[in-house]
Amino acid sequence: MPHRFHWVRPFFLALLVCLSVAIAPPAYAAADAYVTRYLRVTEPVPLALDEQGKTRLFAAAELAVGKQLFERHCLNCHVGGATLPDPTVSLSLKDLQGATPRRDTVSSLVAYFRQPMTYDGTEETFWCRQVPESWLPQAQVESLAGFVLRAAQTAPGWGGALFPDK
Repeated sequence: MPHRFHWVRPFFLALLVCLSVAIAPPAYAAADAYVTRYLRVTEPVPLALDEQGKTRLFAAAELAVGKQLFERHCLNCHVGGATLPDPTVSLSLKDLQGATPRRDTVSSLVAYFRQPMTYDGTEETFWCRQVPESWLPQAQVESLAGFVLRAAQTAPGWGGALFPDK
């Protein structure tokens, strides 16, 4: 005859699994195949931090977090580094460098994410939503910026020209 508390053991096992998932780092914290293969990151890579020439090392796991954030929050408008609301401006390195102010460093992209401006920098844009610190902390926004920059540098086809005469 089963013990009247036969549910206790499965309950506690399920509770332990739930707690371990809640406490453990997310599965995407480990590098993924896209980051290692297309972004060519197996060891930490230096990315431009600011216009003064400072760099910061980004590990594959950090860029994987940035990739997950990009997929979750940016992919609807920026498939493959293109910009669907304005196809004349992509997330290519050339276009990031051509923005006013430039958006080709981690700090400048973080500033853009915090307060999105039009490509020419003259006014706020509503195509990209503002990312306040209360929504994504600095470390996550830097991972997102690092992913975009590394993809612009190395990912095949990233931000590919939709208009060849551009």
